[in-house]
Amino acid sequence: MDTLIQKTKKVLLSPWLALITFAVLLTVKLANPYLVESTRLKFYDYLMLGSPTQSEQIVTVNIGEKAIEKYGQWPFPREVHAQIISDIYGRGAALVGSTILMPEPDRMGTDGVLVDTLKSHPVVLSQTVSDSCSRASATIRRTGVAVIGDGEATEFLPRYPCVLSNVSVLQEAAVGVGITSTLPETDGVVRRVPLLSESSGEYYPAFALEMLRVAAGDSSYQAKINQTGVEALRIPSFETIKTDEYGRTFINPNYQFPSYEIGEDPLPVLSGKIVIVGVTAAGISNPVATPSGAQHPHVLQASILETLINGDSVSIPVWSQLADLAAFLGLALALIVLSRFRFSIIYIAVLLGGYFYLPVYLFASKGILLDVTFNVFAIALIYIHIFTAKYISEYLQKQQIKKQFGTYLSPDLVAQLQRQPELLTLGGDSRELSIMFTDVRGFTTISEHYGEDVQGLTKIMNRYMTVMTRAILENKGTLDKYIGDAQMAFWNAPLDNNKHALDAVRTAFQMLKDLETFNDEIKGEGVPAFGMGLGINTATVVVGNMGSTQRFDYTCLGDGVNLAARLEGQTKSYGVKLIVGPQTAELVGDVYQVVELDLIAVKGKTLPAKIFTVLETFDHPGEKQHEKFLTFYREGNWEIAKKFASDLKKCWQGELSDYYDLMISRIEEFETHPPKDWDGIYRATSK
Repeated sequence: MDTLIQKTKKVLLSPWLALITFAVLLTVKLANPYLVESTRLKFYDYLMLGSPTQSEQIVTVNIGEKAIEKYGQWPFPREVHAQIISDIYGRGAALVGSTILMPEPDRMGTDGVLVDTLKSHPVVLSQTVSDSCSRASATIRRTGVAVIGDGEATEFLPRYPCVLSNVSVLQEAAVGVGITSTLPETDGVVRRVPLLSESSGEYYPAFALEMLRVAAGDSSYQAKINQTGVEALRIPSFETIKTDEYGRTFINPNYQFPSYEIGEDPLPVLSGKIVIVGVTAAGISNPVATPSGAQHPHVLQASILETLINGDSVSIPVWSQLADLAAFLGLALALIVLSRFRFSIIYIAVLLGGYFYLPVYLFASKGILLDVTFNVFAIALIYIHIFTAKYISEYLQKQQIKKQFGTYLSPDLVAQLQRQPELLTLGGDSRELSIMFTDVRGFTTISEHYGEDVQGLTKIMNRYMTVMTRAILENKGTLDKYIGDAQMAFWNAPLDNNKHALDAVRTAFQMLKDLETFNDEIKGEGVPAFGMGLGINTATVVVGNMGSTQRFDYTCLGDGVNLAARLEGQTKSYGVKLIVGPQTAELVGDVYQVVELDLIAVKGKTLPAKIFTVLETFDHPGEKQHEKFLTFYREGNWEIAKKFASDLKKCWQGELSDYYDLMISRIEEFETHPPKDWDGIYRATSK
């Protein structure tokens, strides 16, 4: 079994397997299968989709069922088209585009009526590319395209055998003609359209681009093409249009357009508007799939035109593929390095999050579209491989530890050693900790209540310890041990915690509040209430595995630990529930109200230390008077100190009432039996 495990470990951790995984992913990336491409396109949709925007310059006019009811069988006579165009211009339109292809002479012989209208009003007609030349028009309207650069346009632009145009008389009468054909992506959704197409050595503009040219008043296009593809496309009097290397531009799918139905809606005033006419009648129009849903072809053309006018198109730079590949290699290397650190998944998540944010930022600020989906996916797979190998390795190590130590170490320690094998060696580190000791007040009364019911006493103590322990663990503390009805805990080990003093004091307040709730619960059971005293001291001590080679515990040792225990014992002497040492008081003084209690030499120590209690309220009005009280007390001015204490007891109300009572009693004892060589230091005689 061990041999099998070791072989499995060797295979999974083999660098050759990791290299094979990397090579497979790189191959998949370069091959760009459907799944990868589809995921990439969905990411584009995520970036592109936003809040709907109402167009202020383009209007769509629809020929739907009502229009067919009004004008009769489709296709309409050309004179109907002429009337529609004339009506639109009669309402003040600046330019009309029609996506209705008319490749054959009018059956009613009214082509001349439409020709006259086209000659008197600027209208851009549509044409379409075709893989079949059987219906290709003999006369094709072309707009001049100047190709600049050392690249061959035919290598990058979409190529088609033929172009299907309108009947020649209409084609010649129109102010412009553009191609409405689209190239859906692999998933059938139209996200970008070619602005130029090539057929038989000639270049043909897209319908929306032709509309823009006519609106701008130009007569030609300029296309800059280098060895890597289309670099730029522009209309002389218009700004450069963003395209990819194939002359395609992404469509902003978020535009919405005012729409009017022929035969149903009266046309409004269209002053200065660009109007695009198209068919929406069922069975005639073929809607196109877009990221924002199905659209009729003329509405899609309106979206393209609006995108071009506003410069909202995004671009995929030529360098993006190299950058993408470099990012893949860099991320893979970073992943291998980061996976060696603790909490590596957090670092990797931050790294991938930042990498994922980059295209979002570039898209929003620069209109640059980068692909990150495959890299994120690939890196995730690589991490899964590394994590799996690491997990198996750690699992084998844990099993080995359990086998070696499980027979003579506690299960809890074995579990800790499995998590942190570096703790196996005896010894410790010197570090600053905040140490807490707690003890039950009134335990004798509680024991008397249960009498000989040992099980009952055990259950109530277990309930109490459970509540108190939960507070320690919830506030990042380490529970060291239970000492009868007392607890010892510390903060800042084994995990670093730069707010250890605050967390310790916060725990003390939570324990006191939880104790109130606990007492309310047991009151109904007739159980006497629990009291509690807490001592907290912050000091540099030794922490680590302490004990013998046969058995050891993770604990802390040092003078600071002893002082924390003594501080807890002094809570009874000073009538408070919490006493903290000087360093703890200093570290929490900005968050809590710290009140100095005394200068005391605890039992077993000769050097004095200031002790404090901590309150949750700030800026108490008796704070300055309390300082004066301590001054007179340490000077041995008993009469004045006692008067201050009496006044302060009223001022502080119930918060420090017991403390001042005890201090008054002490002062009265000193008045009766003056201490010898009084130096302001109280020397405790009890723990």
